[in-house]
Amino acid sequence: MINPLAKSLNDKLENSTAWALMSEMGKRMYFPNGIISQGGEAATGASFANGTIGMTVTNKVPVMLPSYAKNVPNFTPQETVAYAKTAGHPDLRKIWKEKIIEKNPSLADKKFSMPILVPGLTAALSYVSDLFVDTDKPLLAPDPCWDNYELITCARRGAEFHHFKCFDEKGLNIKALEEKMREDGKKYGSVRVILNFPQNPSGYSPTKEEAAAIVAMVKSVAEDGIKVLVLSDDAYFGLNYEANIESQSLFAYLADVHENVLAIKADGPTKEDFAWGLRAGFITFASKGMTDEQYEALTVKFMGVIRSSVSCSSTPAQSLVMHAFKDPAHDEAKKEMRTMLEKRFKLVKEFTNTHTSSVLTPLPFNSGYFMSFHVNGVNAEDLRKKLLADYGIGVIQINAETLRVAFSSIDEDKIEKVYSAIYEAAEALK
Repeated sequence: MINPLAKSLNDKLENSTAWALMSEMGKRMYFPNGIISQGGEAATGASFANGTIGMTVTNKVPVMLPSYAKNVPNFTPQETVAYAKTAGHPDLRKIWKEKIIEKNPSLADKKFSMPILVPGLTAALSYVSDLFVDTDKPLLAPDPCWDNYELITCARRGAEFHHFKCFDEKGLNIKALEEKMREDGKKYGSVRVILNFPQNPSGYSPTKEEAAAIVAMVKSVAEDGIKVLVLSDDAYFGLNYEANIESQSLFAYLADVHENVLAIKADGPTKEDFAWGLRAGFITFASKGMTDEQYEALTVKFMGVIRSSVSCSSTPAQSLVMHAFKDPAHDEAKKEMRTMLEKRFKLVKEFTNTHTSSVLTPLPFNSGYFMSFHVNGVNAEDLRKKLLADYGIGVIQINAETLRVAFSSIDEDKIEKVYSAIYEAAEALK
């Protein structure tokens, strides 16, 4: 199960003291040739436009809401340099729980845990994996998916990483998801699946009908005696641009769907509130019949994972978020940023609806920061490199057949030129 990149590093370290001291996890660890490394390459080579960045960018500068900027000079020492509580500031956790209910009204009368603060959503997913993913407890995810899922699963924990084909000709491939869940459930007695909507890299969120079908399917699997963990990676939650999209998280419906289902929600202001670098995220648990005492025990276990890794999250980050949430102008500024993203989405949608390619097929997209192409007959990495070298345009190769473009970081007046270049470069490589 050693990745070739890990093996290469291992070979270089073989006769060193570091190698002699290295853990099995350390031997499996590597830095993927994925979004981060490609983004780093694009940082210097993407002279015209950089569509590798999962941020909202204007004139090459990340958008920063005034509600963040104006509060920094006013922080007290307690808000700035004091240690934070392991599970996060109690007031911030309470505020975020209220916001979860506000955005997901189906949760109003349901019991679920107090959100636990973590240093970003990547940490949230990794910590969840600490508790629930192991060599005999694989993780199931869509194909294509965010490359970090595999790194968290395989390299860090030596666990298997399973896929289901995300889309079929109708939309979300719920049949393939159910087949893989039942297959894992039969083999291991339980199943762990991660679903992120809006999806990264495709930028797709389920319709109301698809969301209901997923919930019904999960319940059916659970009714057959299979323990099911569904991790809703809601990093880009709420950034929906079409009317038929389910507005609530799957977590809202899975929270009490069946006693055999553990629903977990990973979310936070990182993307929802345009605060990428603050690295503030939350984990929330729900399961039908779970008592307050059990929620507390699970929370304490999760706090143990935090304590043994980063100890606590950043105090200034938490302070910034709390000040922003109390600022009357915050929500209005968010709306403006969302409007900006929707304009960019519509321009991309219009382009892909009116242009054809023998190489590129857009995957379904209706939300979030990204859209992706299925690349036919050409290697996506070759296309990525050509765009960077010949056009000064940065994009992400997810795998050999998938190319991701972050329209969130491309100015409106550049979108047509960027996408024209993508189509032109793809045809040139045939």
